[in-house]
Amino acid sequence: MTSEAIITLAERGVWTVLIISAPLLLLALVIGLIVSIFQATTQIQEQTLAFIPKIVAVFLGIVFFGPWMLGRMISFTLDIFNNLTEFVG
Repeated sequence: MTSEAIITLAERGVWTVLIISAPLLLLALVIGLIVSIFQATTQIQEQTLAFIPKIVAVFLGIVFFGPWMLGRMISFTLDIFNNLTEFVG
């Protein structure tokens, strides 16, 4: 296994992780921003108010984006298995 193959595999793995996690992270970011603006406007400083909407939004995001995320992971895994001889030999 050459160092170029290892770097390519690591780069593709990191890129896949970033692409898969981006929708949920952006969803949590947007919901957190909305809740923070709501808390600043109403001066409600309840700690659970910040976490519960994000948890619900991420759960709904997993339900909505889950098939796409799973498809990307399976595609990446199959691509690694199909090109295994390139990385090993």
